[in-house]
Amino acid sequence: MARSSTKKYKYSKSHQSPTSRKKAHSSIDFVHGNYSFFINKVLKEVVSHRGISSRTLDLMNTLINNFFQHIAMKAYRLMYFRNRCTLTPEDILKAVYLLLPQKTANYAVAFGSEVFCRYVHS
Repeated sequence: MARSSTKKYKYSKSHQSPTSRKKAHSSIDFVHGNYSFFINKVLKEVVSHRGISSRTLDLMNTLINNFFQHIAMKAYRLMYFRNRCTLTPEDILKAVYLLLPQKTANYAVAFGSEVFCRYVHS
């Protein structure tokens, strides 16, 4: 009788299996949020009698997720170039200023700071 040439490996708790090692070293995977609730809420505040199609809602979700990803990557690069290990709010603010036009960036930073202060004090 021929023996099977495959070996079964048993891994101790301190060693990871090859599949878990592969997952641990994979590239950054961004978690995409779903902002449909918030988009509908803002739309109802602005124009109460209008709705939005699901296709347009998906497009808005993609746009928001893409923009957040760009901000995160730009802030990470700024952090990396400064030889820091921690992402600071200054890195995020500079990333917003670099990605958006001046008026839009000023408005976004002012509104974001106001919302953050409200969140901290509540």
